[in-house]
Amino acid sequence: MDYLDPIKSVLFGLVVGDAIGVPVEFKSRDYLKTNPVTHMTGYGTYKQPLGTFSDDSSLSFCLAEALTNDFDLQIIADNFLKWKNYAFWTATDVVFDIGNATREAIFNISNGVSPEMAGGTNENDNGNGSLMRISPLLFYVHKMPISDRFEIVKKVSSITHGHIRSIISCFYYIEFMIGILKGKELKIIYYELKDTITDYLSKISIEQTEIKHFDRLLVNNIYGFSDENIKSSGYVIDTLEASIWCLLTTSTYKEAVLKAVNLGGDTDTTGCVTGGIAGLYYGYNSIPKKWKGSIKKRDEIEDLAERLNEKIKYV
Repeated sequence: MDYLDPIKSVLFGLVVGDAIGVPVEFKSRDYLKTNPVTHMTGYGTYKQPLGTFSDDSSLSFCLAEALTNDFDLQIIADNFLKWKNYAFWTATDVVFDIGNATREAIFNISNGVSPEMAGGTNENDNGNGSLMRISPLLFYVHKMPISDRFEIVKKVSSITHGHIRSIISCFYYIEFMIGILKGKELKIIYYELKDTITDYLSKISIEQTEIKHFDRLLVNNIYGFSDENIKSSGYVIDTLEASIWCLLTTSTYKEAVLKAVNLGGDTDTTGCVTGGIAGLYYGYNSIPKKWKGSIKKRDEIEDLAERLNEKIKYV
């Protein structure tokens, strides 16, 4: 089966959301309510030109690049190291943003720590740094049994974020994307995951206190919440909730991504995580052509999508 369109939808979906969020990262929600983002701009927070993407997309592309070969956790980790030290898969050959947990994990890798053990495992190590880059893994795991999917997501998250809360967040996100890849409607996926995620986590004896952190997704109906109840910080569950909320309360890719960015705070990551899943649902052609055309290294991203497709169509 050919997966080129969904791969391009995810890669360009996430990078466009990221690039829209970069110039306004750390702007407050109140500021953006009076000065809303309505299109892609440049400069701002990091003084980067139009179409510049951040570490969110760079690390996603590092993962996708690794997946064009046989799955190997060390290759993924080495690509992260190349990004940090040599600006591999950056927009302008400059690393201008890196999370603390990711920096620490890459330091560990450079000192010989195995990739699976490099990420932090404390409760305060639950930034959104593994969730923001996990989406390309969809195309490697989507045909596998749920137990294999969970274990691989766990390994890939743990390169930088090894706490169970980060792992569950990545797992939920990938499971939602699998539902989209199967052609299901969003609300159907959402309700099905309430049972399948909860049941699976209980089956493998994840502590109920940890599962409870996901109640707003697994018990409540997140789409019924007002924006005042949706957070957009760098905490992984905030980012996951915000992305699913934006997806379920909008009807186009453009609307979902702009809603995500205008939540303020960690705008590039909320835009990236929302953009990846919204891109997959609405398709590559739904992403505004002008936005795609403004992205730095767009030809290289297109080539990456084609190479990943050639690899995974036979997996």
